[in-house]
Amino acid sequence: MNVKFAGLDIGGKNFTVIAGPCAIENEDQMMQASHAVKAAGADVLRGGIYKLRTRPDAFQGLGRDAFPMVKTAKSKTTLPFLTEITSVSQVEALVDIADFIMVGTRNMYNYDLLKELGRVRIPIVLKRGMSAKVEEWINAAEYIARGGNDKIILCERGIRTFETATRNTLDLAGALWVKQRSSLPVIVDPSHGTGIPALIPGMAAETLAAGLDGVMVEVHPMPSAALSDGAQALTTEQFADMMVKLRVLGEVCGRPLTSPGSKA
Repeated sequence: MNVKFAGLDIGGKNFTVIAGPCAIENEDQMMQASHAVKAAGADVLRGGIYKLRTRPDAFQGLGRDAFPMVKTAKSKTTLPFLTEITSVSQVEALVDIADFIMVGTRNMYNYDLLKELGRVRIPIVLKRGMSAKVEEWINAAEYIARGGNDKIILCERGIRTFETATRNTLDLAGALWVKQRSSLPVIVDPSHGTGIPALIPGMAAETLAAGLDGVMVEVHPMPSAALSDGAQALTTEQFADMMVKLRVLGEVCGRPLTSPGSKA
């Protein structure tokens, strides 16, 4: 079942690209990132308002202080916006400002949150839990669907294995397995899946070539200064270069990118 929303048809013929900073830090950073991903041809702008972090002293996001920045970025770029939800208490506010809500890996098993998101009517991007079997991932999506929200997009973001060369082990085979056995669109997050910017374009290309429905990547104007996940973020130049190559590959594979890329 395709997810048709905000002018997009995710799971249809076109390959969808979601891009933006892991966390919204300030207005200048957000505007630089949003204009850059728009210019390169991204379909959806991402940005973290609330962040679940392993260390309690790490940057947890700006919260509601980011809302005006989101509204400005959406207005200036006309891109739909995706952000992560971390608590049931955020549902009402985020539905008001976001076009897509993402459930992160830690919350895949938060069934109360999934049930609540079943009551909203905007698309939910459900990330696979870091140690979840694909069957558990599909069952988590069913919690949302049973609430009446069938606009669900599954996102493979890498799983925790014995391997430490990459941040996680990106399970493209598992993502394709789910794609072939589920009616839901399946996208991939190679930023978290690898944790290494040099690997991200190649994994994005493999995602497209495999017949999956899109990618979500982190892009920051200055990754070395990022307050969250800077080590795995693409620079705006790296993202633009990746998009050029994906556009060529998409035409060859019959999965063209939705946007040709235009200056915002």
